[in-house]
Amino acid sequence: MRRIPPQRPEPFGAAVTGIGLVTSAGVGADATWRTVSEAVTAPSVLRRTELTDLPCDFMYTITGLDTKAVLGVATHRLMDRFSQLAVIAAREAVADAGLDPLVWDSGRVAVVIGSAHGGLPFYDEQHVTLAGRGARRVSPKLAPLTVVNGAASSVATDLGARGPSQAVSTACSSGTVAIGTAHQMLRTGACDIVIAGGAESVCSRLLIASGCSLKAVSTRRDDPEGACRPFDTHRDGFVVGEGAGLLVLERPEHARARGATVRARIAGYGASSDAYSAVAPDPDGLGIERALRTALADAGIDGADVGHVNAHGTSTVANDLIEGTMLHRVLGDRPLVTSTKAMTGHTLGAAGGIETALTVLALQRQLVPPTVNLDAPDPAIPIDVVSKEARPGVFDVAVKTSLGFGGHNAALVLTRA
Repeated sequence: MRRIPPQRPEPFGAAVTGIGLVTSAGVGADATWRTVSEAVTAPSVLRRTELTDLPCDFMYTITGLDTKAVLGVATHRLMDRFSQLAVIAAREAVADAGLDPLVWDSGRVAVVIGSAHGGLPFYDEQHVTLAGRGARRVSPKLAPLTVVNGAASSVATDLGARGPSQAVSTACSSGTVAIGTAHQMLRTGACDIVIAGGAESVCSRLLIASGCSLKAVSTRRDDPEGACRPFDTHRDGFVVGEGAGLLVLERPEHARARGATVRARIAGYGASSDAYSAVAPDPDGLGIERALRTALADAGIDGADVGHVNAHGTSTVANDLIEGTMLHRVLGDRPLVTSTKAMTGHTLGAAGGIETALTVLALQRQLVPPTVNLDAPDPAIPIDVVSKEARPGVFDVAVKTSLGFGGHNAALVLTRA
C-alpha cells in the first residue's frame, strides 16, 4: 500500500482589525503614522530636569496628552503611567476594530501586553520617600501600580474583558512576544479576540544612569534630536522613549463573521534565546536568525518574498551590525528596511507593539517610513535602509524583528489582508 505523506496544515493568519498607538510621534495611530512617514524631525526629544546631572539628560516624551482628563481622576490614580498609556491605546484599537460591547463578557476576549520594567519611575520615587521620610510614608499602591502585569490588568478591567489576561516581560522584545503569544492563542482556539502589544514609560534616573554606564544610551547632549541614528556609522546608543502600541487580533473566521475590516494578518511567529549573555547579543546573530527562520517557516513563506522589514534597529553599535548582517543573510537584498525608533525612541517593552502596528500601516499603504538621522550609512551593514524620506514599494509580506537584553529574540511575519 502506498504511504500517503501527512499534509502540512494551511498556515494560520490572525486578522489585525484594530490599531491603537500613543507615542512621542503622536497621540493616535494616524498622528503617529503621519509624523513617522513624513520624516518630520522628532518633536518630542526633550531634556528632563530629573536627568540633568547624567551623561544623557534627554528622552522621547509624549506631549499634548492629558491622561487624567482622558481617563478621569478616579481611574487615573489607580494606574502607573505605562498602564494609563496602554488603556488609551486599547480604547483606540477597540474603536478602530468596531467591536460589539457584548463580546467582552463572553470570556473569549484575551489581553496580552508586554512591558520590560512596569512602573519603574514610581519605584524611584518611593525609594526617595523611604530614604528621606521613612517607611510609613511609602505608598500602599507601590505593588499594584508597579507590577509588570499592571497594563494587562488595567486594560482588561477597563474593557471588561473576561478571558485570559497575561503579561509578557522579555526585555525589549516584550511587545513582539506578546503579539506572538496572542497569535498562538488564537490558532489553538483558546479565544476569539486578543488585545495584544506593549506599553512602557520609564523616565527613571536609575535606569538611564545604568544605561550610561553600560554605554547603551546615546550621550549626544549637544544634539538630542539627532542622537538616535540607527544603522549610521556615527551611532552611539539609543534614546529612551515612552508609549504604547496595541492591536486587536481575531481568529479569521470570527473577523469574517462580523464583517470586520482586516488591516493585515499575523502569519508567523518565532522566538529564541541566545543563551549567550545577560546584556550583549550573540555576536554571530544566530539567535535572532533562528527566530526569524522559525517565523518564516510558521507562515509558510520564503525569505525571498519579504519586501519590508521594520528592524529592531536600536542605534547601538553592536545591535545594528549584528541585526543588519543577519537580515542580509536570511532575506537578501530585496527588503526595504527601516528603524522607526529614530522617531519614537526606544520604548523598550513597548517597542514591538508600536513597531508591529507601524508595519501593519506600511503594508496597508505600501509605504516604508524613513530612518531619520541616517546621514552616513554604515558600509559594514549590507541592507537597503530607507533614509531621509518614505519610499513607496510593492510588497505583500513584511517582517518585524526584536532583540532583548538576556538574549530574548522574537520575529513576526505579516501579510497584506
